[in-house]
Amino acid sequence: MTLQQVIGLALQASILLTVLGFGLAATIDDVLYLARRPSLLVRSLLAMLVIMPIVALFIRVVFAFEPGVEIALVALALSPVPPLLPGKQQKAGGYAPYALGLMVIAGLLSVVTLPLSMELIGRYAGRPFAMAPGAVARLVLTSMILPIGIGLAVRAALPALAARLVKPVALVAKVLLAIGGLGLLAAAGPAMLQLVGNGTLAVMAAFVAIGLTVGHLMGGPNEDHSVVLALSTASRHPAIAFAVAKANFPDEPNLLAAVLLYAIVAALGGIPYQMWRKRQAIV
Repeated sequence: MTLQQVIGLALQASILLTVLGFGLAATIDDVLYLARRPSLLVRSLLAMLVIMPIVALFIRVVFAFEPGVEIALVALALSPVPPLLPGKQQKAGGYAPYALGLMVIAGLLSVVTLPLSMELIGRYAGRPFAMAPGAVARLVLTSMILPIGIGLAVRAALPALAARLVKPVALVAKVLLAIGGLGLLAAAGPAMLQLVGNGTLAVMAAFVAIGLTVGHLMGGPNEDHSVVLALSTASRHPAIAFAVAKANFPDEPNLLAAVLLYAIVAALGGIPYQMWRKRQAIV
């Protein structure tokens, strides 16, 4: 087994355990929270699946950047919520059931919306874009639906065991994430550094800021909802984004580096927003 394979397995295991931990601490009512609020659901999907792809296309048309960066931004805008995000949203003051429900619904809908969105973008760009629904479904099933389903089942059948498992599962997930993340950054670091410059970081930061603003406004008037949607609109599933980009541009060498660079910019860009929200909550 190669080092790259070990890194990949560590990251996959971390994601699985993180989402499993969400399920161990949640209930079916939590997962269905967003589905029972159609107005919030529509606003959430509009912010994530309509407005941000339009922003990404606008950036791609107006500005000239490294192809890998342009492709990554479009792919990220089409991707669902990353599986690690609900925990971060809860710490920022967001409402946990909304965060969990949004992750599940956005993931399930992406099986349909992502191929359709790519078809529309392909017509606009004058070249075919494609992503098999089955490929998206496998990623969503393995990284979101299956682990959270197992966690919910354990919580329903053995609540005491589920409560005992939450902390150790979360701890192992964090350790594996640190190991896999550091390994991935070490491997892709040189390619990421090559992308820095020519306004790339500025455009990524602007994209994050727009996502935070759009999500915050569309999530209102409930501030607990605004936090969740702001972070969800600015941050997307890197694995699905990379799979989308690679399926359509297999010869583009900088796709992984661009996706990882954006993930770092989104994580850092979200910190000022979270600090601002915490100050607002105290006031």
